[in-house]
This record gives sequence, C-alpha cells and structure tokens, in this order.
Amino acid sequence: MLIFPACFDKMVDNYLEPQKSLRKVIAMKKKELCIFAGIFLFAALLWIGMTLYRHSREFTGIRITVNGTEFGVYSLEEEQIIDIGTGNICEIREGKVKMTFADCPDKLCMKQPAVDKNGGSIICLPHQVVVEGIASDASEVLSVDGIS
Repeated sequence: MLIFPACFDKMVDNYLEPQKSLRKVIAMKKKELCIFAGIFLFAALLWIGMTLYRHSREFTGIRITVNGTEFGVYSLEEEQIIDIGTGNICEIREGKVKMTFADCPDKLCMKQPAVDKNGGSIICLPHQVVVEGIASDASEVLSVDGIS
C-alpha cells in the first residue's frame, strides 16, 4: 500500500475540480438545449396545425355586423357595393371584400387587408362595424341585407 503525502491529495483535487465543473456546465447546456428544442418543436407543430386548420375551411361569404347586430350576409361570388349606412361602404370584387369608404377620422378600416376565401375581418371601431368571413356551413348566404 502506497501512502501519498497530503499535498498530493490537494493537487489531485485541484486537477479534477475544473473537470467536474466542466461536466456540470455541459450537462446544464444539454438540459437547456433539450428545453429549447422542445419549445421549438411545440411551436412548429402548433403553427403547422393552425395552418392546416385555416386552409381546411374555405370562406364563401361575409357577415356584416353593426353595433353587435347583424346587418347582412353576402356571398363573395357576387360582385356588389354595400352601403352599410354608418358612413362605411365596402365592395365585393373578384371574391374579395375591401372597405372602400369610411368617414371616420383614422380610416384604419380602409387600410386593413381584404377578406377573401381564406377568411379575415375588417373592423371599424368608431362606427362599430365588423366585416368577417364566414364558412359555407355557417349560415345560408344571402345576396340582400338583413334590414330591408
């Protein structure tokens, strides 16, 4: 049996200590990498699922509501100009709906993207007007408004 002096034990501990801490750092980085990979995988699967769900529904009409009450339901296939009566006019052309006139001060509803077969919505907050895409199974699509 060999007996080493006490200074040798200290020297061995000093030599092995950086390797132990390096192992801890590498183990921690592996755990962090697994967590980040899991979050990325979850986000990617969520994005793919939402994309597939959105493209599985085809919108064939629009519903216009004013102050929470239904103004009318219109088909995207029939080109027409709809005077909503609150100072807003929207136009259906080539299967897309766009707000063409608004007398509100900011006119943000006119800058919003068109509602088409992929869905979407146009919202005018000052006049409380909502134009939203509806699927063909949502309700019977009419070519006349709900007031007249």
